[in-house]
This record gives sequence, C-alpha cells and structure tokens, in this order.
Amino acid sequence: MVDITNKTTTLRTAVAQAVVMVSKQETITAIQNDTVPKGNVFAMSKAAGLLGVKRTPDILPDCHPLPIEFTGIEYKIDGLEITVLFTVKTIYKTGVEVEAMHGASVVALNMYDMLKPIDKGIEIHAIKLLKKKGGKSDFKDTFRKDLKAAVVVCSDTISAGHKEDKAGKAIINKLESCDVKISEYVIIPDEIEDIQQKAKHYQQQGIDMVIYTGGTGLSARDVTPEALLPILDRRIPGIEETIRHYGQGRMPFAMLSRSVAGTLGDTLVLALPGSTNGAKESMDAIFPAILHSFRILKGARHD
Repeated sequence: MVDITNKTTTLRTAVAQAVVMVSKQETITAIQNDTVPKGNVFAMSKAAGLLGVKRTPDILPDCHPLPIEFTGIEYKIDGLEITVLFTVKTIYKTGVEVEAMHGASVVALNMYDMLKPIDKGIEIHAIKLLKKKGGKSDFKDTFRKDLKAAVVVCSDTISAGHKEDKAGKAIINKLESCDVKISEYVIIPDEIEDIQQKAKHYQQQGIDMVIYTGGTGLSARDVTPEALLPILDRRIPGIEETIRHYGQGRMPFAMLSRSVAGTLGDTLVLALPGSTNGAKESMDAIFPAILHSFRILKGARHD
C-alpha cells in the first residue's frame, strides 16, 4: 500500500454514482409499490451498500483500512433509470473515493439481484466518482508563487564542522517542493544574539519566512526559543500545537520539543527541532497549509 504516514488528517468526502437501468415500467412500479418478490429493493440495497463499503479494503488490496464515519445513500428515478448516489465521509489521512464507488456498485448489484426474477433486461451503467473533497489540493494556497525563505541551522557542533547538517537540508527540500525560493541557508552557533540578529536581518530584507532548526530541546545550550520569543510581535499557537501533535503521533519524545511559531513584522518565523526526523516531520505537519498565512500577512495577490 502507498505510505500515508506523512499525511495529515482532514475531513474527507466523496460522492459516487451508479445507474441501474430496467427494461420496463412495470419494474419501476413494483419497486415503488414494494411488490418485488425478494423484498423492499431500496431498503435491502441500502443495507447491502452499508455492509459493502466497510469491506472495501478486504476486497481491493491497495485500499487502506479506514474509519467510515458517515454513509449516505439516495435514489433518483428518471423514467427507466434509477440513479444511486453514494456519499462517504471520514476524518482520516486518505480519501474515500474508492469506498464511495465500491458502495455504489454494491447497491446497484444488489438491486440487479433482487429485480432479475421480474426483469431480464436490467443493466448497470455509469459507476463513477462525482466529486471529492478534503485532500491536500483543497487546502493548498495557489495565490503566492513568489515566497522566499531563509533557513538557519542553530548548532554548536555543526557550525564547528564536527557534524553534517541534515535537518536544514530536509527543510529546504520541503520548501522547494512547495515552490518556495531559498534566499539563504546558514549555520550558526547556539548564541542568543546571533539567532536574534538573523531574524531581524531577514525581516528587514523582506524575507517571507525564517525557519530555524535546532536549539528547541532542553539542554543548557538550547536557546532558540529564548532568543526568538522576546522579539516576536505575535505567536501563533496553532502552528506550535500542530507540530507537536503530529510528532507525538510518531514518537513519544516529541512532547519535549519547544518549537516556536510567530511573526516579526510580516515575516513568519519558525523554530523547529534539530533532529532530521523532527525537522522533516514538523515541515510535513504544517506545509503546504501554512502558506495560507501569507494571504493574510502580505495581503496582495501575486500570480
């Protein structure tokens, strides 16, 4: 199966359809009058669809097991056609398009099975997805393509040349995948004045984002939050909470990180963990959704 461990949980909705075409008006009349020998066609087929949608990952090998939190089934009769509308909702990391199409097909097939004793000319048509909502494409900021970022690695050992930086490079990879230009990438020691000077310098240059990695732990030299908090105009607690919540779902020590998010003027400032996984997971947690903030901070649209 496709790896979805890096995805964030959102409300996902999908609507699919299937069309059951009967060959005579008497079949429609029997359905409406509830005189089909095998029972109430709509009620029985709805039950079959409810059971079927829950079994989707048991039948299709690449589908992830996921919580089905709502299923809605509607029928529309137009002449000799019965359209099945099947809606599925979940709050999860991946969409429910296949679940909705599978459910619609099971409803249609059950209708076929119940009606075949009275109508030998039934056909099933147009099983397809009508719409979906809740994936990353629904939340990606499409207005700003001119954003610039500076990446600052805070580490005594890396700045002294005793260790290679990987966290900063992971941050750069994520930024570039989101069409953010890297204006500068620097490595500095864990010194409060150096950390503050970089944030002020980049803000004065009009850099949109300053992303620090390192110095957010609990050792005596971890001073990135202490450096940044006094100079930030406003903190953004929701970003900080999202980073820690995302990390905590992957390893138990994420709660010890003191990640910081806030604004300095109209520049977004982030302080992320210094470990490679911590930095990468923090970026996965908040990008690309965080780019929406620049529609508010900067205001004007840039195509």
